[in-house]
Amino acid sequence: MPFIRHGTGYGGRIFVAEQAMRLPVLGLIALSLSGAASAQDISLRLPVACEIGRTCFIQHYVDHDASPEASDYQCGTLTYDGHDGTDIRVPTTAAMKAGVDVVAAADGTVLRTRDGVEDTGQSLKSAANTECGNGAVVDHGNGWQTQYCHMAKGSLSVKPGDALKAGDRIGRIGLSGMTEFPHLHFTIRKDGKAVDPFDAGPPTKSCDSQGYSSLWEEGLKPSLAYQPGSVLNKGFAPGPVTLEAIESGAAEQTVPTTQSPALVAYVRAIGLKGGDVQILTLFDTDGKPVAQNKAPPLDRNKAQWMMFAGFRPPPGGFRPGLYRAIYRVEREGKPAIEQAFGISLRP
Repeated sequence: MPFIRHGTGYGGRIFVAEQAMRLPVLGLIALSLSGAASAQDISLRLPVACEIGRTCFIQHYVDHDASPEASDYQCGTLTYDGHDGTDIRVPTTAAMKAGVDVVAAADGTVLRTRDGVEDTGQSLKSAANTECGNGAVVDHGNGWQTQYCHMAKGSLSVKPGDALKAGDRIGRIGLSGMTEFPHLHFTIRKDGKAVDPFDAGPPTKSCDSQGYSSLWEEGLKPSLAYQPGSVLNKGFAPGPVTLEAIESGAAEQTVPTTQSPALVAYVRAIGLKGGDVQILTLFDTDGKPVAQNKAPPLDRNKAQWMMFAGFRPPPGGFRPGLYRAIYRVEREGKPAIEQAFGISLRP
C-alpha cells in the first residue's frame, strides 16, 4: 500500500500583481501609510459578512516597512511592499460564487463607485486604471474614508450619495481588477493617508500587541487576533489533489467511500515562513498512522502551500469508520499551526 504524498506552493509574493494596489484607484490620489491616527473617532465592523478563521481569512495586512522590504504590524510576513489595505479572502472561488456580502464598515455616505469589470482577475498591464476592479469609496466624516475593491461584477447595490449604516450591503466579494484570488481589499484613510485598522497609532519599535491602537469594534478584537499562519482548506479525496481543484472547490465535491481507489488527506495553508517544517499524518480507524508527508524545511516565506498524504485500500476496500488527519507546522522548533480533521467512511 504505497503512500501518496505531495507538496506544492508559491513564494512569499505569489500575488505580486496586487503590488499596484498602492496606485491611485477610483479617482483617489496616491497615498502613504499614516504615521498616526490621533483622533480615533471611528469604530469599524468587519466589512465582510463572514467568520474570520472559518469562512474567510486575512491573507495580507498593511505594509509598515517604508523600505523595499515588507512587514506587517506584528513584524510578520503577511504583507508585501507597498500594500495599503487588508485583504480578506474566501477559501475557494466556489465560495465566492455562492455569494459573500461586502458591507459598510461604519456609517457614512457613498462618494464613488465602479461596476462592470469582469470577474476574471487581471495583470498590472491589463488592469491599468481599474486596479480596484468593481469598488466603492465611502466617506465617514472627520477625514475618514473607506474603500472596498475587487467586488463581483453586477453586485454593487449602492450609488454615489447613498447614506449607509454600518453593516449595510455594498456588494459581494469577487475577482475583478488586479487580483489572482477572490477577496475584498479594504483600505481605510484618515485625511487622505492610509491607516492600518489593526495598528493606527504612532509608529513604534515594538512588535507585541501592547500599546497598539486598533480601530476595530471591541467585540471583533478576539476573532481578529493576529495569526502568523492559517489552514485555508482541508479535507479528504479519493485520489491525488491539485491546487486548482482546491481553489475551485472541486476537491470538496467528491466524497471518498470504502470503495474509493485511495484515501487522501489534503491541506492548503497560508502565511508560512522560511524554515517551517510541515507534517501531515493520516490515521486509520484504530488510530494507527498509515501515511505521512513530512516536507523539508521551506527555503523561503510562502504565501501558500498545498500538500497531501494518503494510502491505497487493502483487498476488499477500506474499513468503515472514522479516519483522522493531523497537519502540524513547526517553526523554530516550536508548534506554530496544528489542525486535526476527520472523515467517516461509508460503503
